[in-house]
Amino acid sequence: MKSFILLVDDEQNVLSALKRELVEEPYEIVTALSGEEGLNLVASHTFKVIISDERMPGMDGASFLAAAKEISPQSVRFMLTGHASIDATMRAVNSGEIYRFFTKPWNSIELKQAILSAIEKYDLEDENRRLLKVVKRQSQALRALEIHHPGISSMRKDKEGAFVLPEISDDEIKQLMDEYGQK
Repeated sequence: MKSFILLVDDEQNVLSALKRELVEEPYEIVTALSGEEGLNLVASHTFKVIISDERMPGMDGASFLAAAKEISPQSVRFMLTGHASIDATMRAVNSGEIYRFFTKPWNSIELKQAILSAIEKYDLEDENRRLLKVVKRQSQALRALEIHHPGISSMRKDKEGAFVLPEISDDEIKQLMDEYGQK
């Protein structure tokens, strides 16, 4: 899956500077000039990372990030500001809307490292969600097997370590494996 990053700032020159910083990186960059525009993009795209300015007309960064979290809770959120408001920062941090906070001008190396770390975090959590779905699906299949073949889930191993399935013939095992998609 490509790594899409959303940059939200009301100043076009800041968005351009951020894009220049990331031009060599393997990310797809999308920009928005307001929180409202950013929310429309979050609702229609999957972003691994969302970076927002704090002070913007209309919707401030903390409000935008809180709303973005409601739409896309898996996205990793950063706040970027030139005017560090302690209240806004504390509100965003305490409510869990942001992963990292950066002030303008930002340290290019730290920002790139933080983005890389955020993408790794997103990918790891995404893989965990995928594996959880697999485990749930397998658990349902095992329950279905147990209904049709009581005792099948209480398998034991023989002396060589092979699983022993009592009272089930090889033909029945093959039929079950075919039925449940195992080849």
